[in-house]
Amino acid sequence: MATTEHPPPSRLRAWMLEGLSDMGKGVQQAPHAQPEPPHQGQRWYRVMCLTGVDYFSTLGYQPGIAALAAGLLSPVATIVLVIVTLAGALPVYRRVAEESPRGEGSIAMLERLLSFWKGKLFVLTLLGFAATDFLITITLSAADASTHLVENPHLTSTLHDKQMLITLVLVALLGAVFLKGFLEAIGVAVALVVVYLGLNVVVVAVGMYHVITAGHLVTDWTSALTTEHGNIFAMIGVSLLVFPKLALGLSGFETGVAVMPHVQGDPGDTEENPQGRIRDTKKLLTAAALIMSVFLIATSFITTVLIPEKEFKSGGQANGRALAYLSHEYLGNAFGTVYDISTIAILWFAGASAMAGLLNLMPRYLPRYGMAPHWARAVRPMVIVFTLIGFLVTWIFDADVDAQGGAYATGVLVLMSSAAIAVTIAARRAQQRGWTIGFGVVSAVLLYVTVANVIERPDGVKIGACFIAGIILVSLLSRLARAFELRVTSVTLDDMAERFVRDMASRKIRFIANEPDQRDKAEYRDKIEQIRNDNDIPGEDFVFVEVTVVDPSEFEAGLTVRGEVLHGRYRVLTLESSSIPNALAALLLHVRDTTRCTPHIYFEWTEGNPFANFLRFFLFGQGEVAPVTREVLREAEPDRARRPRVHTG
Repeated sequence: MATTEHPPPSRLRAWMLEGLSDMGKGVQQAPHAQPEPPHQGQRWYRVMCLTGVDYFSTLGYQPGIAALAAGLLSPVATIVLVIVTLAGALPVYRRVAEESPRGEGSIAMLERLLSFWKGKLFVLTLLGFAATDFLITITLSAADASTHLVENPHLTSTLHDKQMLITLVLVALLGAVFLKGFLEAIGVAVALVVVYLGLNVVVVAVGMYHVITAGHLVTDWTSALTTEHGNIFAMIGVSLLVFPKLALGLSGFETGVAVMPHVQGDPGDTEENPQGRIRDTKKLLTAAALIMSVFLIATSFITTVLIPEKEFKSGGQANGRALAYLSHEYLGNAFGTVYDISTIAILWFAGASAMAGLLNLMPRYLPRYGMAPHWARAVRPMVIVFTLIGFLVTWIFDADVDAQGGAYATGVLVLMSSAAIAVTIAARRAQQRGWTIGFGVVSAVLLYVTVANVIERPDGVKIGACFIAGIILVSLLSRLARAFELRVTSVTLDDMAERFVRDMASRKIRFIANEPDQRDKAEYRDKIEQIRNDNDIPGEDFVFVEVTVVDPSEFEAGLTVRGEVLHGRYRVLTLESSSIPNALAALLLHVRDTTRCTPHIYFEWTEGNPFANFLRFFLFGQGEVAPVTREVLREAEPDRARRPRVHTG
C-alpha cells in the first residue's frame, strides 16, 4: 500500500538488500530491496551435496568419537546408530518434507498447534536450539578443519599454535562465499562432496584390504570384544547406553529439509502443491542416509581394528582425524596430504549447509513476528550477523572441537525430537494408527537420547539457553522498536465499504472509532452524540469503524474491510487485525490514497494509566488507541499536510 515516497537507496544498501531471502521462496521482501528473478532450483542430487557437506563431513571426526565412546564396541554401536537413522530419523524427515514443503521444517508443524504468545515463545525456543545446531556446526566444523591442518605432518611444526587464527579465517571465508551468492555455494558443495567421498572410498577399500589380508586382526578384535562384554546381548545393551555420545552422526536431516525450496521438482509444481519437490526431497534424504550409513559402518570397523586405542585419546595422532591417520599410515604422506586438504575443505564448507539453514529459517519467522528488523529478510546482512556470532563462539570455545560437541549434539537432538513429535501428532490427526505408533516409538527413542545427552553434557543446554535468551531478548526489543510501524501489507474493501468511502469523498470523510459492545441502536446513537459534544461538530455524517483483535501476537497481515448498515441508518466498517491502532492507520492511509481526500477519525480518550494501556497495546493490540494511531500515522507519513487527521475528545 502506498504511503509516501522514499529516496532511492545508496549503492551499498541496495547491494546489501539484494536478493532478499534467495534462501527460501515465499519470504516477503524488505523495503527498498531490488527483487531478484526467482531461480529455477537445482536437481536434488546437487542440493544433497549442500546438506552433505554437513552430513558427510562428520566422517572427519565421527569414527574417532565412536572409538572414544564405545572402544572395541564402536562398530556395534555404529550399527545401532545406523538402525536409528534408517528406521527412525529418515521416515520422520520424509514425513516432515510432506508436511512443510517450503522448508519451514518441524518448527512450522508445531507452530500450527499453538497460537497467541505461547506459540511465538515456543517457536523462539526451537529457533534457539536451531541456532545452536547451525552456528555450532559452522564453528565446530571450522575448528576441526583447522585441527586437520595443524596436525598434518608437513605443517604441524609451523602451525601448532595458530588454530584459533585459522578457524576464524575459515569462518570468515565461509561468510564471504554466501555474500557472493547462494548458487555459487551449491557449485562448491558438489565439487567438495564428490572429491571427498571418492577419497574415502579409496581409504575404506585399502583399510578393508589390510584387515582381510591380516586375518588375525579380526580374530584379535572379536576375542577382545567377547572377553570384555561376554555375549551379543551385553554388547547391544552397552551400545544403547553409549549411543547418545554418537548422536552427531544423525546431523544433516534438519538442513536437508531447510534447503528444500531449492530442489527443482517438476515443471507443474506450485507453491501450494509441490509434489515433484516433495518426491525429490525424499530421494535426497534417502540417498544421503544410505550413503552415510555405509560409510559409518565401514569406517568405524576399519578404524577400530587398525588403529591402536591410545591414538584415539587426546594428544594421539588419530584424535579427531581417524581416517586421515589411516590415509597417511597406509597410503603415504602424499595421498594423506591430499586427503587432509579434501577433509579440511569439506569440514570448512560444512558450515555452508548450516548457514543455508539459518538463512532459510530465521527470515521465515522473526520478521513475520515483528521480532527482527526489515533487513533481516535479506541474505547479506544476515550472513554478516551470523559470521560475527561465529567469531564470538569460536573465541569463547577457543576453537576446541570437543568443547563444542555437547552443544552441537543438544541442538541436533532437540530439533530431531521436535520433528518426531510433530510427525506423530500429524499422523494421529490423519488417523494413521500404524504411523502414529511408529513415530511415537521414534519420539521416545530420540527423547531418551536427548535427555541422556543433556545429563552427561549439560553444557549443551546451557549454550542453547544462551541462544534462546538472546533470541527472545532481541526479538522483544525489536518488536518494541517496531511497535509503531504500519504493519498492514494490503487493504481490501468490499463493495459496501467502497460505496461508503465514495459517498463521503464528495463531502468530508469522517470516521468514528468504536469499540463494539452490544451493537444496538442506542450504542451508535450515544457514540455520535458523545463525539459531537466532545469535538463541537454538527451533523451525523459519520461512518463507524470497528476493529476486532484476532491474534495480537501476529505482526503483519493483510486487512479486509467489510461494510454494513445497522438499524437502517448507521454505516459501519468492520475489520479484523492483530492491532487496533495499526489497522485504523492503514485504513486511513488507504482511503486518503484512493480518494485523494484527507480523512478524519474521532476517538474518545482511553481511561486508565497510560503505561498500563501501552502494555495492553504491545501485548494485546488494544489499549492506548488514539495516540498510538496518531504515532503510526506520523511514522508512515512524515508530511504533516498529507497525514490523516486524528481527533480525540
